[in-house]
Amino acid sequence: MTATPNARRAPEGPRGSEALSGASQAAGALLVLSGSLSILMGACGIAKDSLFFSSTHYAYRFDLTTWGVIHLVVGVVLVVAAVGVLTNRSWGRGAGAAAAGISLITQFMFVPYYPAWAIPVMVLDLIIVFALTRFHVGTSGGV
Repeated sequence: MTATPNARRAPEGPRGSEALSGASQAAGALLVLSGSLSILMGACGIAKDSLFFSSTHYAYRFDLTTWGVIHLVVGVVLVVAAVGVLTNRSWGRGAGAAAAGISLITQFMFVPYYPAWAIPVMVLDLIIVFALTRFHVGTSGGV
């Protein structure tokens, strides 16, 4: 057997796994941001803040406390998924994409209550889903 001198190994992380890509690092940071924003929105809803507008002609009309609990739970799940992504766990990317997708759906249903908050968080969730589900093409080190 002969060794090929031009072959390059993938960069290794702390446990011998592949290093985290830039898109995954960005997605992890954005997951933390989206989760924190959802937790804050949930706290406002639970505290019955007068920040939200309650529409009477909306199909997904829940009590604001219910929306607060939903956003609080989704926010905690987003932060846990961010930890999985940033520590390069095998379940992190899938959990992060699923959590961001669920957050996207809940933000869409929350638009009539506070669109100035829900629409930017929806965009943030779309960017996260794109970053975590994109196909990563590796390059070979040989000529």
